Amino acid sequence: MQAASSTTKPPYADLMPAAGDLWVFGYGSLMWDPGFDHLAAEKGQLHGYHRAFCMYSHRHRGTSARPGLVLALDRGGSCQGIAYRVRRDEADAVLAYLWEREMPRYAYLPRTLKASIRGQTIDCVTFIVDRTQPNYAGRLSAEKAAVVIADAVGERGRNRDYLASTVRHLEELGIADGTIHEILRIVDGG
Repeated sequence: MQAASSTTKPPYADLMPAAGDLWVFGYGSLMWDPGFDHLAAEKGQLHGYHRAFCMYSHRHRGTSARPGLVLALDRGGSCQGIAYRVRRDEADAVLAYLWEREMPRYAYLPRTLKASIRGQTIDCVTFIVDRTQPNYAGRLSAEKAAVVIADAVGERGRNRDYLASTVRHLEELGIADGTIHEILRIVDGG
C-alpha cells in the first residue's frame, strides 16, 4: 500500500475550526465516554436536531442477524448534550480519533453546527445521521425501539446497557429526554 502524500488533506480537514479551540458536541456515548482529552465539558443545546434511536447497529450493539439501535442526531427539534472544548494544538488528533470512531461505516455525516453554551453560540463538530444509508431506521415509536433494543447484543455489549447508560448520564446532567426514558421503561418491563 502506498503512503499518502504529505499534501493530502485528511477527510476531517474541513471540520478544523478557522481559529481558536475545537468544540465537539456529544449527545450519546460521547457524553460518558469521549475518549479524548479536553479543556472543558459544558452542557449545551443544539437546535435543529434531536437525539433519537434511529440507526441500526450491526456491530457494536447488535449483529446482522439481530440488529440493535444506536443514537444519532436526526432532523428537527433540539438536543441537550455535552460540548467538549479541545485545545487547538490537539484538534487534529481528536478529529482523527473521532473520524475513526464514528465514521467507519459512513452512517453519520460530520457537521459543524451551532450550539448554545453558557449563553453563547459556538460552532461544534458533531455527527448527524445520514438518512440515505440503509442503517437509517427512521422515526421509530418508543415501543418499536424497545423491541429492537431489548435483546440485541454486539461487540460492545448489550444494547439495553447502552440505553441505560444514556439515561443515567442524562439524569446526572439534569437533562430531560422523555422518549429515551420511556424506551428504557418499556425495555425493563415497567
